[in-house]
Amino acid sequence: MWKPPQRIKFHSSLGRVPTPDEAKASRLFSPVQLGPLGLAQRTWVPAMVPWRSNDEGWVTEDVLQWYGRFARGRPGAIVVEATGIRDVPSGPLLRIGHDRCVEGLQALVQTIHRESQGQTRALIQIIDFLNIRRRPEPAKFFERFLRITPRLRQVLRAQDWSEEAVRAHLSQLDPAQWPEVLDARELEALQMGARERVTDTELPHIRELPQVLPSLFAAAAKRAQLAGFDGVELHYAHAYTMASFLSATNHRTDGYGGDRAQRIRLPLEVYGAVRQAVGASYAVGCRYLAQECIEGGHTLDDAVWYGEQFARAGMDYISTSRGGKFDDAKQPGVGSSAYPYTGRSGYECMPQYLSDEQGPFGRNVAATARIRSAIRSAGLQTPVVCTGGVHNFEMAEAMLVRGDCDIVGTARQSLADPDWALKTSMGMGDQVRLCEYTNYCEGLDQKHKQVTCQLWDRQALDEPGVRKSHDGKRRLVAPPWQPPA
Repeated sequence: MWKPPQRIKFHSSLGRVPTPDEAKASRLFSPVQLGPLGLAQRTWVPAMVPWRSNDEGWVTEDVLQWYGRFARGRPGAIVVEATGIRDVPSGPLLRIGHDRCVEGLQALVQTIHRESQGQTRALIQIIDFLNIRRRPEPAKFFERFLRITPRLRQVLRAQDWSEEAVRAHLSQLDPAQWPEVLDARELEALQMGARERVTDTELPHIRELPQVLPSLFAAAAKRAQLAGFDGVELHYAHAYTMASFLSATNHRTDGYGGDRAQRIRLPLEVYGAVRQAVGASYAVGCRYLAQECIEGGHTLDDAVWYGEQFARAGMDYISTSRGGKFDDAKQPGVGSSAYPYTGRSGYECMPQYLSDEQGPFGRNVAATARIRSAIRSAGLQTPVVCTGGVHNFEMAEAMLVRGDCDIVGTARQSLADPDWALKTSMGMGDQVRLCEYTNYCEGLDQKHKQVTCQLWDRQALDEPGVRKSHDGKRRLVAPPWQPPA
């Protein structure tokens, strides 16, 4: 992962620990309304992909235990991981692209509600993503994957050669010659792995995305509603399809790219289709990027405008993130896929304890505050969720009191201690297990390994009934904590 050159060390802290009465009177532990959906408090576990499903996208026992453990900490809401709206193979990621998925997702909702004693609301993040391939071995790339085009033949002066001769010649080139022969996308496919973009409109399935996606998202949202989820979150962030439509790098010429009014067109149409499918009494929000943090990406001014348009359209909440793009990802190893959290934009999404002067805590706060201010100035009261390096009561409460946001999301801190909010609300904040922001969890995610936290994954491995990672070396959920009677 990219790291700032300053490499200044930061340390998380408990901050001021509130008494039970202070916690009870705080903004953090006060209720908030997301349109038709009420939350008992403003603590929020954002979507995190833990690699607990299987190749069929089922809700497995490991999935149930993962979310059940967060629910026992009784946050205001849990957003279930990015869940695919297409029923296509995508590794051990949850799917919601077929009616067969509903039964398992229903069990997941019931688990969250039961384990939180009815205190936590369950939402699910639904996502579309385009095809990305692993970085190939050069020999295989030239022998099998590279398309032999007229342009390539002309560059090689090989118009009369057989395809086999062209491929054999390419296989013998020195790597220094690759940029002289291959165009930018061919070179990327060789050095990074081929990746589809929303601007590849020469491909029919890419060209037709605006006609296809609204109904796919709507059907997925309806399944979420049937499964009993309290709401859905449209994934418009990071390296995926909908974020790519919002990106300033989207130069489609069919009315769905170019200026920001055209870039937001499909996200608004998707929202409209979802709203029509689930009705006005069901919570629908989105997560999108306050800043892309890439060269040529959309600016904070764009994001402020997007936020206001989403609020005007009637979304019940808006959740912000930042960065996490393929555009500046580091080169993967041969046989691996590019990972969108390895470049500078990835650092902005998941900063760690080695940082620049700004530090890793709250890097998304100022941008989110501007978005919320614009929404309020427009006379709209849409709640805004802010995440990013929040790890104690003092920081979260200050964000709410200042009006930076209305709800505070804690991903890595909730992973480190699923009970952190419950402990804090009971005046036992000094018992919170603090995230150290080493990004051990991110390293596991990058390798598509089951995500755990180094602060607890080697503890009590012989505990009866404990489920372990595939290699048997790590426990898959944090050890239990029993609140005092």
